[in-house]
Amino acid sequence: MAGEPQDDCLFCKIVEGHIPATIVRESETTVAFRDINPQAPTHVLVIPRAHYPSAAELAAAEPMIAADVLREAHAVADEDKLESYRIVFNTGAGAGQTVFHAHAHVMGGRGMQWPPG
Repeated sequence: MAGEPQDDCLFCKIVEGHIPATIVRESETTVAFRDINPQAPTHVLVIPRAHYPSAAELAAAEPMIAADVLREAHAVADEDKLESYRIVFNTGAGAGQTVFHAHAHVMGGRGMQWPPG
């Protein structure tokens, strides 16, 4: 069920403290941690504490928490003193989503190309 922790979800296990992560920020509704396979000098994932399989499902069910994810993404960029940065939500396997728990990638610290991948 959306919103409820999933036993097989890597990010739910990070939220619950069962899997270690380098956490950089926490709020009542979100957790932000360093990506284990960074694609830029700063690469942090911002996730809602509640489980939603994709950003689209999070936005539809909990628009205020979706906004919290964006606010925290900006706070991560501020803390890492990024003048410019990219926020990416991959939605669906065809877009590169590999963990089906909504999450924003905050990437910066190097030039970014367009279009991406």
